[in-house]
Amino acid sequence: MKPQQAVIVYVEDDEPSIFVMKMILEKVMNLKNTYILRSSRDFLQQVKGLGVIPDLFLMDIQMKPHDGFELLSWLRRDPQFAQSKVVALTASVMNEQVARLKESGFDGAIAKPLNIDVFPQLIKNILNGGSVWYIS
Repeated sequence: MKPQQAVIVYVEDDEPSIFVMKMILEKVMNLKNTYILRSSRDFLQQVKGLGVIPDLFLMDIQMKPHDGFELLSWLRRDPQFAQSKVVALTASVMNEQVARLKESGFDGAIAKPLNIDVFPQLIKNILNGGSVWYIS
């Protein structure tokens, strides 16, 4: 899949992180089909309200009221989103956390802060069917 055609949803409740991600996705990568969800509250309703099936969810793990693990479990139980890739974005990159992300069913993880030199290629790899565990 060409990244420019991909539908990407970023779930994040931190405004500075949202600003950075919008700049990377829209300005650096020139992606047109990006959606930002600023809260994990009513998550599935928000996603269904977009009217599209996302190809990729980029999801912060540390959110309230629902964390990324809860959101992932809801997506995996909903047949509408079962094929969507879900990648965790986290500043917590201890080995135990990475193991938990894998066991929970995430398709990958990318460490924060984002490396702008590497991030676009990571997204292309994920959209082309790869899994990315970039924890440097």
